[in-house]
This record gives sequence, C-alpha cells and structure tokens, in this order.
Amino acid sequence: QVQLVESGGGLVQAGGSLRLSCAASGCTFSRYPMGWFRQAPGKEREFVAAIGWTDSTYYAEVMKGRCTISRDNAENTVYLQMNSLNPEDTAVYYCAAGSRSWGTARTVITDDVASWGQGTQVTVSS
Repeated sequence: QVQLVESGGGLVQAGGSLRLSCAASGCTFSRYPMGWFRQAPGKEREFVAAIGWTDSTYYAEVMKGRCTISRDNAENTVYLQMNSLNPEDTAVYYCAAGSRSWGTARTVITDDVASWGQGTQVTVSS
C-alpha cells in the first residue's frame, strides 16, 4: 500500500513561490509515475503536473510555465516548485502515485491513480 505525505503548503502573497513535497513509502518509488493535482473550493479536482519514471514530465495548461515537477528517487520524494502564484492558484494540492510500473508521465491521468496523499493547503493572497 503506497502512502503519500505532502508538505510545503501555506500562505503566500501573489507573485510569490512555494515548493511542495510529497514523501512516498510502501512502493518501489522509482518505478512509478507521480503527479500533482489540486482542488479549489467548489470546484472539481484538476490535474497540475506529472513525472514519469524516466523523468519525463507533463503539465496542464493551468500552471504551465509557472511550475516545475521533479523527483528524487533516493529520497522517495516528488516536488512541485510553483512560481508567480496568483489567487486563482488557491487550492488543496494533492500528490498522486500512478498505478503503472515504468509508466510515463501521462499515465498518471490516463490510468487509475494508485494512491492519493491527504493534501496540503496553498493560499495565495492578493
């Protein structure tokens, strides 16, 4: 059973940056694609970014150019660096583990998610 624990959320002013972290356990981390999603109040959860086992990446238009996903297989951790944040980025951000071994980044959204983290709140003030 894959367990994911996010951290790094918080309150930031518009134009600021945050780096989210997601620590994984219970799986051979390096084999699996990982992703970040977010859910704003009253809205559905939406995809933000994903990274495959070969470090291929895939980004949603919503934050493309303003965020970077990366992974450290030695630390079993995936990161999301977010820059130029605006109030519309306010949401709970969730880490997700893809279900396909050796999967590309896109498989995070084409296949079932194997596990979700509990989420970390990001609030951007204007």
